[in-house]
Amino acid sequence: MTTPYDAVLLIAYGGPESMADVRPFLDNVLRGKRIPAERVDEVLQHYEVIGGRSPLAELTRAQATRLQAALSEAGRSLPVYVGMRNWHPFLADTLREMAAAGARRALGIICSLQRCDSSWEQYQRDVDKATDEAGPGAPQVDYLDVPPDDPHLIVAAADCVREALDRLPAEFRHTARLVFTAHSIPRRMIGADTYAEQVRRAAELTAERLSRPRWQVAYQSRSGRPQDPWLEPDICAVLRELGQAGEKAVVVMPIGFVCDHVEVLYDLDIEAKQAAREAGVAMARARTVGTHPAYNRMLVEWVLRHCDSEAQAGR
Repeated sequence: MTTPYDAVLLIAYGGPESMADVRPFLDNVLRGKRIPAERVDEVLQHYEVIGGRSPLAELTRAQATRLQAALSEAGRSLPVYVGMRNWHPFLADTLREMAAAGARRALGIICSLQRCDSSWEQYQRDVDKATDEAGPGAPQVDYLDVPPDDPHLIVAAADCVREALDRLPAEFRHTARLVFTAHSIPRRMIGADTYAEQVRRAAELTAERLSRPRWQVAYQSRSGRPQDPWLEPDICAVLRELGQAGEKAVVVMPIGFVCDHVEVLYDLDIEAKQAAREAGVAMARARTVGTHPAYNRMLVEWVLRHCDSEAQAGR
């Protein structure tokens, strides 16, 4: 069957790859927003603590390589490109590269799991803006609509939790509580209720697959004005409460993140671990799902399914 697409485009947030990149990266992220200088300095310090870089771009490029290879094995020779919202390779630059290679229609994959305005619609608005910047030869971008509770995703999340459980002291593994986290968003954001339900559903299915009835959802990495309501409870507050309740061990699974970046490497591996230590709770952080083979299988299956559907419809 003829493939109606010339390419696949992975669309990610972006992240600095050296300490010298951090401030210009933050300038891109914060452009048009009134953020106190001390808050910017705080984020700069976070990057210093985690080594001065984010692995997001590297991990996304690796995902593109794996996806392209798997599609080729399935008989679909589609180049897979990476475009970032806030850092190199910027979306407009990638679209120009795709146009120069002859791509006229691309299937976009937004590297975000659960849906809300900032994790879905904003990505599409940024692609529209980048398309205008790239000029009239830029390829049309359609979007792959992967359900955030896809069985492959749950398999990947469950395996990541099992690995983390194995890192806990043996006497705590059977009784350890699971805490699933996602990036907090304002309660008034468009799609906040849907987002929260999708986070809860993915957590529930993962816990069920593991036969672990003791689980809950927490949120992390909130920003903005303290008086504005955001999704709660906060992961550090949860860890303190678990310690007060006598819990001995916990696995924190960042179910709302595709791959590691500063919100995982600092907010969980530094801040949350410190909160757990102070609460007397042994904590293991599960890895993110984007490096798991089941995640790649999920993308491959949905790309093939979408291509076949579009071809059958004659589009």
